[in-house]
Amino acid sequence: MPSGRTHDRITLWALPFVAGVTFWQTRSSSVTLLVAGGFMFGGLMFGPDLDIYSRQYQRWGYLRWIWLPYQKSLRHRSFLSHGPIIGTTLRIIYLSCLLMIAAFIILVIVEKLGNTAFNWQALGKNIERSLVGYGTEYLALFLGLELGAMSHSLSDWGGSAYKRVQKSGIRGLLLLSKVKKRKVSSRVRRTKPSSKKPKL
Repeated sequence: MPSGRTHDRITLWALPFVAGVTFWQTRSSSVTLLVAGGFMFGGLMFGPDLDIYSRQYQRWGYLRWIWLPYQKSLRHRSFLSHGPIIGTTLRIIYLSCLLMIAAFIILVIVEKLGNTAFNWQALGKNIERSLVGYGTEYLALFLGLELGAMSHSLSDWGGSAYKRVQKSGIRGLLLLSKVKKRKVSSRVRRTKPSSKKPKL
């Protein structure tokens, strides 16, 4: 598995390519900026390794504690953290929920201290309008985040595969699938109830 520094280098080296391809396809500087920004953020701070004490986790500084429940809930390199699309989606939902809770608490405190009344219905409609009105921008940002996360996951998988090939040649990749099958079948055998009747 590549080190945190190697992951950072991959993100920085791939950034011009991601930005170039995005601009070539969209001819939009704003969409290109969102995809490139999302790619950088996804690769350096919002990637799959937030499920462990990693460089990505440390970069959150004083706010890194917010990722502790996420780490406790997921096994490292599980499909929910490193899987395509689902990993990024889950992290976005997790962070969005935390931000909504924090924003709600702040607004309630301001409402109480300032002796003012917020129109919560109008606020909800404004949020809904922004989600619908800026759909393309949100999609571009999500795509950037996903590409940043996938560059990390693919380099993990590629690094592991390379080490197996170095150790035992091409057979290392083939043997891995056989080992996985054996593990699954042994688990199934262990969970099956014994057919032998107990002696009386």
